[in-house]
Amino acid sequence: ALWPVAAVEVHTSKEVDAVNGTNLRLKCTFSSSSPISQHLSATWNFQPEDQSSHEPVFYYLKEPYKPPAGRFKERVTWDGNIERHDVSIILWNLQPTDNGTFTCQVKNPPDFGGTIGEVRLRVVQKVHFSEIHFLAVAIGSACVLMIIVVIVVIICRHHRKKVREKRIEVADTEL
Repeated sequence: ALWPVAAVEVHTSKEVDAVNGTNLRLKCTFSSSSPISQHLSATWNFQPEDQSSHEPVFYYLKEPYKPPAGRFKERVTWDGNIERHDVSIILWNLQPTDNGTFTCQVKNPPDFGGTIGEVRLRVVQKVHFSEIHFLAVAIGSACVLMIIVVIVVIICRHHRKKVREKRIEVADTEL
């Protein structure tokens, strides 16, 4: 008889852009058919754009372990929460040499195999004006315009009320 194979599913963004010199949270979450094991491990690796060999970035097994050497030494910290199925990390002071693909792999015995999360990072000099930025500017502009219209309406009503009160006052003094 064949036993069903349990697997861990890993979820990451596909692509991320970040500005040179900033910090970035690389989010990685997972789901597993088994309860969280004492032997759960998370491994982050990096492959530069030039397709040279993979480099270790971070490792978790019962506790976080920073890399003892390499380009990410002193530039990566644990930002995960195992109970929330989160094995995210933060990269500090991003540089153009960090362009490449980060992989996140989670093993939760007895679940084995499964997907490996891949995030392609592009470090840019400045953020490009995207559709989301355009939408935010459009909504912000519309809100400001609505506030101005409301203020103008209130001022006009107040002015009319003052004029009406003055006419009534003048009419009362003439009688």
